[in-house]
Amino acid sequence: MPLAEAVPNPYQPSLVRIHDFLDETPDVRTLRLQFVDDNEAGGFAGWEPGQFGQFTVFGAGESVFALANAPWRPNGDRASAPTIECTFRMVGKVTSALRAMSKGQVIGFRGPYGNHFPVDDWKGKDLVFIGGGIGMAALRSAMLDVINRKSEFGDVVILNGARSVGDMVYTDEMPGWQEVDGVEVVRTVDPGGETEGWDGEVGLLPNVFEGLGLDPDGRIVIACGPPIMLHYLFLSLGKVGYSPDQVVTTLENKMKCGIGHCGRCYVGPFSVCRDGPVVTWAELNELPKDY
Repeated sequence: MPLAEAVPNPYQPSLVRIHDFLDETPDVRTLRLQFVDDNEAGGFAGWEPGQFGQFTVFGAGESVFALANAPWRPNGDRASAPTIECTFRMVGKVTSALRAMSKGQVIGFRGPYGNHFPVDDWKGKDLVFIGGGIGMAALRSAMLDVINRKSEFGDVVILNGARSVGDMVYTDEMPGWQEVDGVEVVRTVDPGGETEGWDGEVGLLPNVFEGLGLDPDGRIVIACGPPIMLHYLFLSLGKVGYSPDQVVTTLENKMKCGIGHCGRCYVGPFSVCRDGPVVTWAELNELPKDY
């Protein structure tokens, strides 16, 4: 009787090395990671914008982060190896341990998981990306995908908001985004968060968005940020005429397995890691009200 084939362990991470990093703010860092094993890199199927991964600091635990760089889709001859980027804030045991690591050290990676932003469905449409704080990290992959293929889309507005000037992420990249024809970048900080010489907007994100006067006709809004920000942003969107089907967001919830088995991230029958994390505002309205 032949021996049964070994079933791959879905919880076994691949090993990735910290190739480089950039400190976005005093407590936010972007990592650039590459596979240790060339065979794993060669067999990696890539990811779509909006998907996430589980990142392991051995001895400390796992954390979920969005895959933050432009989607990597392997070409036919596998000529380029994937580089995975994630942006995280130091808030607990795992992220503190990750922040303490140096270039060349090895962590674990599982993924990609979840659904993704329907970027191809947005072709020909005007788009608005609205990120509050580190919420920009969950939008960055889709945003870069759109910028890299800008001729396929209409006008793009990027609204990057933070509590203060010192809390704003991706400041080094924004001038490059602005240089692309048809892309407008708007920076804003909460009242009191500005510094001397600040030349961006000052105000809460929903109010700043309303002030832009962006006609909802045929436009898609992609937003991510703290729940309280999204609550008031949705009120503003409804006030100026956007329908729930025009608005896309991405959920965060405490995840453990990442593949819908453990039940930790369920909201009623909805599994954030398996059925999400990307949802429309209309779909969000169908979830239990205590979410």
